Amino acid sequence: AGFGAGLGLALASSTFIGGSFVLKKKGLLRLCGRARAGQGGHAYLREWLWWAGLLCMGIGEAANFAAYAFAPATLITPLGALSVLVSAVLSSIFLKDQLNVHGKIGCILSILGSTVMVIHAPHEEEVSSLESMAEKLKDPGFIVFAVCVLVSSLLLIFVAGPRYGQSNVLVYVLVCSAIGSLSVSCVKGLGIALKELFSGKPVLKEPLGWVLLVCLVICISIQINYLNKALDIFNTSVVTPIYYVLFTTAVMTCSAILFKEWQHMVLDNIIGSISGFLTIVSGIFLLHAFRDMPFTPNVLPLFLQPGRADPHLSWSSADRHQSCQHQPLLPSEDKGSQSAEEEE
Repeated sequence: AGFGAGLGLALASSTFIGGSFVLKKKGLLRLCGRARAGQGGHAYLREWLWWAGLLCMGIGEAANFAAYAFAPATLITPLGALSVLVSAVLSSIFLKDQLNVHGKIGCILSILGSTVMVIHAPHEEEVSSLESMAEKLKDPGFIVFAVCVLVSSLLLIFVAGPRYGQSNVLVYVLVCSAIGSLSVSCVKGLGIALKELFSGKPVLKEPLGWVLLVCLVICISIQINYLNKALDIFNTSVVTPIYYVLFTTAVMTCSAILFKEWQHMVLDNIIGSISGFLTIVSGIFLLHAFRDMPFTPNVLPLFLQPGRADPHLSWSSADRHQSCQHQPLLPSEDKGSQSAEEEE
């Protein structure tokens, strides 16, 4: 029951978040000459479509927050890719954005990969209370992982950032991904705390819940800051797939160390989860990397192009244009001179 609730909340979260982008974009397009957001204006605050998109975003984030309390993070985090799929499909319908063949194949791959991950994901929840969460946080393996994340993030921010941040997309995206793995752990702990609070337990007296809340605010602030830097410097079609891959990998690694979600999984389920994740990565890459690339029938093979499928047309065109195998190897003038030399 808990796994089904977490899965349903994750799917609802992706639907609401994906739809929120379309609603907010639709509201921004209705400004009609008024001061736009890109020009520093705030006329979008008077558009009900923009507020509807903001409401959908809040509902989606709340559903995603609650999903971590019921299902493993190994399942919830990769399913966030479905919000990109929903946004792309709805944009092609309501905003008339182009969704080429690469994008459609990417959507199909994302759905297939998500299905495979749902089938092979761990169904049992390893942490069900704040007491067990506290025991998990004291694990030496997680302490080493957290120290490595913090040290590497500091090095990326203060050493690699000033030198390579403007030229290498991985610098700021790695900071967001590494810190994001810790923020997901905080979200999962707070979700468990809220679930216990609604069941009547005195959670507000537990210091762990407040510590997790403070850590979550700090982690999210760092993520937003450096993700905005990456988006400001580099193209969105480059940042989005790289961030998804690195963030999801970091979260799955953190969950495997902290919650031991992969400890009781058989080899088939481990291979299935990894295969599903890589399939989603391939779909997201196709959806973003080739989004602005025009795909016309002229780039198709000849037998797939319109008009080439008719065999009579193909044979008639072949009669008009001789194959290079039947053309003379020498021009006509050279051939004539060659025959004259032979006669002499």
